[in-house]
Amino acid sequence: MADLSVDFCGIKAPNPFWLASAPPTDKEYNVERAFRAGWGGVVWKTLGEEGPPVVNVSGPRYGALHGPDRRVMGFNNIELITDRPLEVNLAEIKAVKSRWKDRAVVVSLMVPCEEEAWKKILPRVEETGCDGIELNFGCPHGMSERGMGSAVGQVPEYVEMVARWCKQNTRMPVIVKLTPNITDVRRPAEAARRGGADAVSLINTINSIMGVDLDAMAPSPHTDGKATHGGYCGAAVKPIALHMVADIARSPATHGMPLSGIGGVETWRDAAEFMALGCGTVQVCTAAMVYGFGIVREMITGLEAWMDEKGYERLSDFVGRAVPNVTDWQHLNLNYAVKARIDQDLCIKCGRCHIACEDTSHQAIFATKDGMRHFEVNDAECVGCNLCVNVCPIEDCITMVPLMNELDARTGRYVDGSVLPWTAHPNNPAVRQAAE
Repeated sequence: MADLSVDFCGIKAPNPFWLASAPPTDKEYNVERAFRAGWGGVVWKTLGEEGPPVVNVSGPRYGALHGPDRRVMGFNNIELITDRPLEVNLAEIKAVKSRWKDRAVVVSLMVPCEEEAWKKILPRVEETGCDGIELNFGCPHGMSERGMGSAVGQVPEYVEMVARWCKQNTRMPVIVKLTPNITDVRRPAEAARRGGADAVSLINTINSIMGVDLDAMAPSPHTDGKATHGGYCGAAVKPIALHMVADIARSPATHGMPLSGIGGVETWRDAAEFMALGCGTVQVCTAAMVYGFGIVREMITGLEAWMDEKGYERLSDFVGRAVPNVTDWQHLNLNYAVKARIDQDLCIKCGRCHIACEDTSHQAIFATKDGMRHFEVNDAECVGCNLCVNVCPIEDCITMVPLMNELDARTGRYVDGSVLPWTAHPNNPAVRQAAE
């Protein structure tokens, strides 16, 4: 059986599945139940400084984007950090950690961007015996308007400064949670490393408005007729999160930095994809809120079974293995060619492939043959774009088949397996100038 245990910048856990800082980790009751269900760790919902409690709205805090089957594809929230007293949270963290020594308990923190505020809270958190802290530099709503959360995460100099304060004032591993609401996520990641952070986690939620109530003429959900942007998460953000994780994993300035992946993890496969791009752990929130803590059991058994099938004995055998295959467009092989192939036995003759190709792509799918409704690829026009595969309702009915040692009917070029990236292509002006 594959070994799922992790040692993430010194934080040990029986598996890489952690609950992210959010409502599921807001209190002892929840975390206890999560650990009993099998989660390897939690990031406790963000604590703020001591004083009057944070006040949340008493109304809808969540919005959802549903698929046709009511599956929650995207999720949005306007909830702030914990509104429970600091001393209550600290006492509960200490109690939980004392009972679950083998599980990772990381505490998310967000206090004003002042050194004294951080110096004040760090020893109190450390006293709980927790395993590490996560600096919430990603939350995009409410607290960011008070100069915290993503307002800090969007300024690399602030990220570096606060990370350094924390490293200087605690023994605990410091994880910096990054905001995706920035042009280039590598810059705050680099700043976190310069500040001495042990790891980064990403992504936090994306600024969003879920929709507009056309009767109330206000974004939905709204609070007494008014609404604000919230943080978007769930399955819909996974591609964005994967891209940002890969960017940091590939960057020479941050290469090798421990990464905790967040954003749309619902299954073991989602987790494995994040880990293949370099993540040592994954954090889950939306899926747990929608389906409950029990989803971790499928994640554990699914990942174990896949690793056994692939011959991976431990997570480190495949973490980061996909990173070398992420490249820039200019390095793609322009000599590679594929053609669409339609399995006539599976085809239900709905015609969606033909409509999509005819109206919006390359007019490369015939709709009739011998006067009968029949869909077939015209190799002389097919550019291998994959649109027909994506719109086809039948899985594996249309596949893309690579050409090899044969003539491409569209270009007239013989495909022989040679490699030609744009950096060496004769149409590239830079290549022509170099040749001259």
